[in-house]
Amino acid sequence: MLGLPDGVCACLFDLDGVLTQTAKVHAAAWKRMFDEFLRQRACERGEDFVPFDEVADYEDYVDGKPRYDGVASFLASRGIQLEQGSPRDPPDAQTIHGLGERKNELVLKMIRADGVEAYAGSVEYVHAVRAAKLRTAVVSSSSNCRDVLRAASIEELFEAVIDGVLAERRHLHGKPAPDTYLAGADALGVAPSGAAVFEDALAGVQAGRAGRFGLVVGVDRLGQADALRARGADVVVEDLGELLHAP
Repeated sequence: MLGLPDGVCACLFDLDGVLTQTAKVHAAAWKRMFDEFLRQRACERGEDFVPFDEVADYEDYVDGKPRYDGVASFLASRGIQLEQGSPRDPPDAQTIHGLGERKNELVLKMIRADGVEAYAGSVEYVHAVRAAKLRTAVVSSSSNCRDVLRAASIEELFEAVIDGVLAERRHLHGKPAPDTYLAGADALGVAPSGAAVFEDALAGVQAGRAGRFGLVVGVDRLGQADALRARGADVVVEDLGELLHAP
């Protein structure tokens, strides 16, 4: 009923775009932050303003990655170099950390203003996983992961949470490295081969494949099924509810 191979006894879920409808919130926050930065930079240098593409740029450079890695990745794609700065940098600092803090500030404002909605099919699937006595964890690069889980009223469905705060504390490499997913499997006491990874981000699918997990499920919210398969997804669905009703 779950669409999982024999031997899989744990499920590791990404948050944004898999469990909750917050990927579009993140994309909008990235666009607003980068567009303000790029517009000011273009004006100061007398250059053309080329806005952040909240589909292509979001998918290629920031989706699924730790926040500061996403900032650095996108800036590198535009040939822009900024100082790294430090986590103490304020949101108006012209550093990688400063831009990251500005983006996070925007996301939190949007979440507080509009709330968080979970995908019904995903919630149904997680309930079925728990009913089958499989272990569950959330693996997210977001430092706001627990706040989002609480806002969506689904925090109690997961035994472990591996988020950006824990990853920074343990010095875990972010996706596409498998470190955070491996930490999720370890928190549940299972080997990677006994766990399934559920991801909508290309970097996250790569992380699942690199960690040699028992199954990597790509969740296609953006019409990128082929790209998810190319990065290593064993199965691609548009909604996790499909796995409950597969033949």
